[in-house]
Amino acid sequence: MPTLNFGRRELAKLHPAPGVASVYYDARTPGFGLRFHASGAASWVLDYRPHGGGRSAMKKRLTIAARDAMQLETAKQAAKDMLAKIRLGADPMAERQATRRGVTVADLCESYLREHVRPKRKSETVDGYQTYIDNWIVPEWGKRKALSLTRADVQKLHRRMGIPRPEGCGKPGAANRLVTFVSAVYTWAADNGALPEAFPNPARRVARFKEKGRERFLAVAEFAKLGEALRLAETDGIPWRPDPAKKLKHAPKEENRRVVFDKWSVAAIRLLVFTGCRRSEILNLKWESVDFEHGMLRLPDSKTGPKPVPLSAPALEILSKLERAGVYVIAGQSAGTENEKPRTDLIRPWARITAHAGLKGLRLHDLRHSFASVGVSGGLNLPLIAKMLGHADIATTQRYAHLSDDPVRAGVNTIGATIKAAMDGAADNVAKIRERVA
Repeated sequence: MPTLNFGRRELAKLHPAPGVASVYYDARTPGFGLRFHASGAASWVLDYRPHGGGRSAMKKRLTIAARDAMQLETAKQAAKDMLAKIRLGADPMAERQATRRGVTVADLCESYLREHVRPKRKSETVDGYQTYIDNWIVPEWGKRKALSLTRADVQKLHRRMGIPRPEGCGKPGAANRLVTFVSAVYTWAADNGALPEAFPNPARRVARFKEKGRERFLAVAEFAKLGEALRLAETDGIPWRPDPAKKLKHAPKEENRRVVFDKWSVAAIRLLVFTGCRRSEILNLKWESVDFEHGMLRLPDSKTGPKPVPLSAPALEILSKLERAGVYVIAGQSAGTENEKPRTDLIRPWARITAHAGLKGLRLHDLRHSFASVGVSGGLNLPLIAKMLGHADIATTQRYAHLSDDPVRAGVNTIGATIKAAMDGAADNVAKIRERVA
């Protein structure tokens, strides 16, 4: 393995035998050499052992550039830069091969869904990720090489998604979750060899938007409004008015402008109110999972795995009076058929009912928050609430802690009244304060 101190004069003296391949190495830059091909062409090369080196790693040879295309000083600096990255675990040849294979951002995301998400996550999670891919990632970067994506690219899309209209879409929460998804895709790809391990994650250190808490809790008066609207929805119907922007040739008379919703959609909303369950848990609930004898729902699967749900008397009453139209408690359009599927949403009835009740902005998931808030305000402790809601981590339930401050406030008032009475000389009218024994 001939070596010499690379310089223009030294290299100019090299005249390898024609038809014979040979390599000369620089004595001052490990692995950096000039390779002469049998054809007579020459190129700058770098021999290295990937992933930080070590005898156990197989030596690789990377062509930096043709001799005529790059000056010695530039090629040597490129070799030094690569060696620095190799010491940190990089593999330049693997990076180049990945680029040449043409792995696109869209390919990478689909592989992540197919190989990692679908086998381990629930269908709702898969659907959510697929939405990010279809609506944002493919239109923006779908055909881009996966290794070409940069932090600047991610920051640009994140900003456009999150800033208010008209410049952006005004979806800071969705923008933050998209960045989290991209980060997960690239981390998985590096861990599984789909991308070089040392490739910098383009979503790393992208500053997220601050998000406002969206939890909303129904007050007593709002529960009453919701109850009234639900009763109307399944009896006389929710009144509606034609959109003034749309011209209707045959608009029904005002007394006939009412929408009556089916018993199952109304029952679904009531069950969400009285159980604190997630929407998917109620819509996918089968009659075989309802244990009337013990007053329980025995969910075979939920966000946190199998889950028993104790039923209150109102919830049991709803279930006992509900007609059975198929295997699912909340019957959908395919109820009773061979290929019956669960109902997928409650968007239309929920929008009509909340609009009539004057509960603007109330989400179905807020019913779960409201269930928890009533429990906490009634004196139930957080671990118990966590068990009712099926939270795997008590930290998730901690968001409701502020709702239990009424007993604390009452205690503070009692202590303050006692101390004030003592200071005012009216200690006989309050509980005696025991002296501390020194």
